[in-house]
Amino acid sequence: MIRSRLKEIADSRGLSIRQIATGAGIHFEIARRMYNDTMERYPRDMLDKLCEFLGVEVGDLLERRKESPPVD
Repeated sequence: MIRSRLKEIADSRGLSIRQIATGAGIHFEIARRMYNDTMERYPRDMLDKLCEFLGVEVGDLLERRKESPPVD
């Protein structure tokens, strides 16, 4: 599963969702979904803008977590 780390990055820098949206030039709702890790698709242009604004790489912004197999 792919997970957004935007909340962790923003919180460590004291950035609000509004500041991220404005600074990166993306819609507030998109920033909110990314912050709350509820996005199902990650548009490349949005990722690029966030990375540029935050000074991070895509691998810093997103992480892949292996899902645990179901327990029988």
